[in-house]
Amino acid sequence: MSGETITSDVLTNLAKPKTSATLTLRIIKSFEYRTEKSLVLHDVNLEATTVGRLKEIAKETIQTQPAWKPYRTAILDTMKLYTKAHGAKTTNLIINLDRDDWILSDDSKLLIDIGFENETEVSFFNGELYEAFKANPETRW
Repeated sequence: MSGETITSDVLTNLAKPKTSATLTLRIIKSFEYRTEKSLVLHDVNLEATTVGRLKEIAKETIQTQPAWKPYRTAILDTMKLYTKAHGAKTTNLIINLDRDDWILSDDSKLLIDIGFENETEVSFFNGELYEAFKANPETRW
């Protein structure tokens, strides 16, 4: 088998069971300065985890892990789907400004029921700052 490449026909979003998904949360501190850090969560049970619980997990991590200290003062209250595995990504590097129907406004919804799958990416941010940035989407250095 030397020199052979083994490939799989299974897409990464289907490679893991719905009870053990990997999700990426894009924790956004500033839209203008594009301050964002990714929190990768492994083994998330999409059939049992709600939007509200996902927010709690992110907030707990930010408050307890040393690497997240600069994010502890950020007010995080809104989640929005960024992309699914193999889906189109936005040209905006910090957040997709279109598709406000992708905002996850019901904390009681199970992730599986709103279409989450393995390798889904979600943005977590301050809703008020998002609205201000949408009205004037200028970035700074």
